[in-house]
Amino acid sequence: MYKLAAALAFSVVFSTPATAGMAPLADYLMPRDAEIALARSAAPAAISADASVMVLTPKGYETAVTGTNGYVCLVERGWEAGFDDPDFWNTKLRGPICFNPPAVETVVPAHLERTDWVLAGLGAAEMRERARASALANATPAIGAMCFMMSKDGYLSDTGKHWHPHLMFYLPAADAASWGANLTGSPVFGGAGDPEPVVTYMVVVPKWSDGSSAMEMPAP
Repeated sequence: MYKLAAALAFSVVFSTPATAGMAPLADYLMPRDAEIALARSAAPAAISADASVMVLTPKGYETAVTGTNGYVCLVERGWEAGFDDPDFWNTKLRGPICFNPPAVETVVPAHLERTDWVLAGLGAAEMRERARASALANATPAIGAMCFMMSKDGYLSDTGKHWHPHLMFYLPAADAASWGANLTGSPVFGGAGDPEPVVTYMVVVPKWSDGSSAMEMPAP
């Protein structure tokens, strides 16, 4: 999908086969205050301190903090991965992410919809079929839609742990070469979702959201 996992397909992301199905919901939940703090760590405080924050509950994502700058921060779970990702149901994944206002309008609704499908008991194959027809999953991202994933406290894979701090940009389907993506030495990675016709480009940055250096991290 054109979200966290679409971009993170260029790293190792999770660790429980999608065919194994969902673990008990309690394994994916977090204490409310801890989830708020983790969500805010996705972006520098100048952005996240005034953002709205959503947390996962048994009823789906709910607004825990109402912000003032139009951004929305939350912590994604493994089911935001591509439908064929072998680790779609990994209970350990925690992906802090902060969306800017254009992404809040045109990208976040599909995130929330997929979580609703999960809580309704759908499997990965069933969700793929719904995504083919979903207006939200196939919405064209607004111009300028992007997000921050700069937390050093997230858990993006069993092997890569925090991976790299990065920004993600959401666009209609386009040639990756126009962004210089996936080329040797390029800091830009990305590709189209499946089945959603949206491209996510990811740009690695040198610092975590708290300003500390991330240069010691291994290459992706």
